[in-house]
Amino acid sequence: MSHNVFRAFRAWSRRLWVQDAGLALGLLAATVMTTGPEGMMPPGPPWSTEPMPNYGLWWLATAVAVPALALRRRWPLPLLAVCALTAVTHMSIGALGTPVDLATPILLGTVAVRHSRRLSVGVLVAFVIGATLWSIGLTDTGAAPNGLEEAIQGQTTVSGKRPPAPPTAEIKMLHYSEPEGLLPATWGGLPVLGSVLIAAWAFGSRAKARRAWLDELTARARDLERQRDQRAALAVAAERDRISRELHDVVAHGLSVMVVQAQGGAAAMDNRPADTRAALAAIVETGRGALADMRRALAAVGSVDATREPAPGLADLAGLAERLRGAGTPVELRIEGRTAPLPSTVDLSAYRIAQEALTNTVKHAGPGASAVVTLVHADGEIRVSVTDDGTAAPVADGSGNGLRGMRERAELLGGTLTAGPAPGGGFTVEARLPIERRPR
Repeated sequence: MSHNVFRAFRAWSRRLWVQDAGLALGLLAATVMTTGPEGMMPPGPPWSTEPMPNYGLWWLATAVAVPALALRRRWPLPLLAVCALTAVTHMSIGALGTPVDLATPILLGTVAVRHSRRLSVGVLVAFVIGATLWSIGLTDTGAAPNGLEEAIQGQTTVSGKRPPAPPTAEIKMLHYSEPEGLLPATWGGLPVLGSVLIAAWAFGSRAKARRAWLDELTARARDLERQRDQRAALAVAAERDRISRELHDVVAHGLSVMVVQAQGGAAAMDNRPADTRAALAAIVETGRGALADMRRALAAVGSVDATREPAPGLADLAGLAERLRGAGTPVELRIEGRTAPLPSTVDLSAYRIAQEALTNTVKHAGPGASAVVTLVHADGEIRVSVTDDGTAAPVADGSGNGLRGMRERAELLGGTLTAGPAPGGGFTVEARLPIERRPR
């Protein structure tokens, strides 16, 4: 319970208006407890005919300055003029600077924070000029009055006649001057006022610059966070597309081969039982291979256990061609150029492209069609070409899922893929995949 109360109090105390009100009340308390109006306004000389200090006016000016300071963030420029007027009022009735008069430099700093630099500099210059004129005027009028001395020395006349001086009296001159605390020379005058005003403006200007810098950092952090979210979303979409391509290639190829083998086994069941058993064995092997490939694709995102075989590559094309030959589709594998180890991404993509192209041959080329797979290891790239001699009409515009997936695989690696009818009949798929760039 006490912890919640403390947290609520901390949250309440962090509000700006609470802090401003506390500052204003603190200055008021400091003024009353340390000095008060009586301590700020010394009495005049015994012969002075001036009225007693106006304590009511002092309290009125103080009562105006306190709420003006508390509301400084709402109307800083008008309230700065109000606080300056209260400070001048205090000085005009003979009171020295009080803690509540600090409202003027505080408001000046607030103006520097809330308004433009040009306006705040203009206000500062106006205040410094006003302080200069006030200091000069107070210095000129702060000399000690000598009316009493002149009267005693007989320098004044009454009805045009000089009064006679006492013959034996010893005259002791009495001098009186204004209280030294009011003279600018005693407390620094313009240097002190100017320094206070300039320091208040500099503090506010620095606070404004720091706030702008923090706002810029916050905006930059927000932009970076937005970019991070966008990159994460793009990465998720790319991973989803990759898994979709993998599953399509694995499932489509496995099911296509299994269907062809099942059809062949059913046709040979009565006359060639041995061929039927071989077809069934090939179906089992193809299904197991497809399941293994599916587990590899799903394990990439942690959906299944990671204990699995390595991803397939171009080295497995010979086994793929052998399985297709066993299923009734003749496949010839040709390798040109000097073979070299390939990056895993290039190796897998080249295998999947060849696998999908052969799957399309099995599905669309028609009965009796054969295919030729050509691998060309060139300088800086590898070319994968699959050509069949089928007679069925293929999808020439590349709108099928298989062709689209092959093209996406090639483009992700910076390569190209072309697919279309072969000049001598049939269908051709050719992919050019760049290998990792060599250092310049």
